[in-house]
Amino acid sequence: MNQEKMTGVTTPILTPFNDDLSFAPDLYISHASWLLDQGIHYISPFGTTGEALSMSVAERLTAVDQLIEGGIDPSVLMPGTGLSNLEETVTLCCHAVDHGCAAVMTLPPFFYKNASDDGLYAYFVRLIETVNSPDLKICLYHIPPFAGIGFTPELTGRLAHDFPDTVVAYKDSSGDFENTRKVIAAAPDIAVFPGSEKFLRQGMENGGMGCISATCNVNPAGIRLVYDVMTGVKEGNLDNINNEMVTFRKNVEGYVPIPAMKGMLAEIRGDSRWCNVRPPLLPASEKNTGELLHLLGGNIHL
Repeated sequence: MNQEKMTGVTTPILTPFNDDLSFAPDLYISHASWLLDQGIHYISPFGTTGEALSMSVAERLTAVDQLIEGGIDPSVLMPGTGLSNLEETVTLCCHAVDHGCAAVMTLPPFFYKNASDDGLYAYFVRLIETVNSPDLKICLYHIPPFAGIGFTPELTGRLAHDFPDTVVAYKDSSGDFENTRKVIAAAPDIAVFPGSEKFLRQGMENGGMGCISATCNVNPAGIRLVYDVMTGVKEGNLDNINNEMVTFRKNVEGYVPIPAMKGMLAEIRGDSRWCNVRPPLLPASEKNTGELLHLLGGNIHL
């Protein structure tokens, strides 16, 4: 593979909704701009954190359009594109490619829980051949706790070997760092990102390239600081700043993360629309939001 690996801190951006649960582009664009100002390298619309599977394909296409029209450079965007049917996955991937996005983050076809590595390989061969563009860059999205299926290290290595200019990254949201190690070993030429900043330091010490983490939505500068100290861009006590970052993450994980983070944004930014989530999720209670903000103390800067 001739291209440089992707690297850095990526936010799977929260999706804001109006009180009627329609998409709220004004909040979306302003939040994306703030994340970039805080030092985030890439933004990933419609990961798990973005309630992607609660949104239609048309909504997702429109939202990416509105980000770009709102001034967000498409070269920092990595939209989520994975659905269980090939046609809509192709539509989302082609839209991202046509708009100059950096990459797409693609789930496996998650309904068929017993699909073999050969079956998943066949799906991705069809996806790549159907999109048929040298500009298609895929980040494989491994999140078996939600999807019920994932990309084994062996399958990742096979796809990376056979499509070295297309399969360029892997997000590991398994929560198992041993899997991350195995993927790095099986596919050394792709960028491997732990799906939580809890593994940012450990990942980078073992060949990982950063992280793709939900809590980048509410602690982007803190996560970027750890990355910068590890890459020598800034100086700092790595143990201390890493511990602060991990503690922040664990506090958020003590609640339902998507409503919890939206509740924080609503309270601090003074716009109650940030509380809105689509069912089956429910909004965070005022009590839980207050407790979480108290736990975070002075470590919250939104």
